[in-house]
Amino acid sequence: MWHFPNCLGAIDGKHINIQCPINSGSTFYNYKGSHSIVLLALVDADYKFIAIDVGAYGRNSDDGIFSNSAIGQKLNGKTFNVPESAPLIDNEEPQPYVIVGEEAFLPKPYLLRLYSRHHIGGNEPNKNFNYRLSKARRVVENAFGISVARWRCLRRYPEVQPEFVWERKAKWQR
Repeated sequence: MWHFPNCLGAIDGKHINIQCPINSGSTFYNYKGSHSIVLLALVDADYKFIAIDVGAYGRNSDDGIFSNSAIGQKLNGKTFNVPESAPLIDNEEPQPYVIVGEEAFLPKPYLLRLYSRHHIGGNEPNKNFNYRLSKARRVVENAFGISVARWRCLRRYPEVQPEFVWERKAKWQR
């Protein structure tokens, strides 16, 4: 669909603004100048959420949140139920399945991100790779936009303490 074979989906974090929690200091204060918890999501080509992790502190980076999340730990531990490697073209060596992310994520064997401007230069294959990866990664941004449009409460500041979010998260994971 994206001309990016063996791609399971795109990953990103979305800051959900909250009121400043009681006695939280700067724990939830993010780079955007507000308090938030982060919704980390892995989304497929059909805008379906494959996996989510919610409740990380707004001050944390996307990669830090990913590394500590159940999603990141399962991918690192190879327990995420990823299909076996498959060839991209007939009679070619099998290639692993991957996810794509923005520059905030550190590259891993299963996580690809854009080449930096320094590595592109006049290199057409790298430009083509970046174009296709950007197209594939856009789906997670669109899925967040669709979610916010559908559940307008995500636009406002929920008037609950973070413990309420984590309590609900624990119930959903059972």
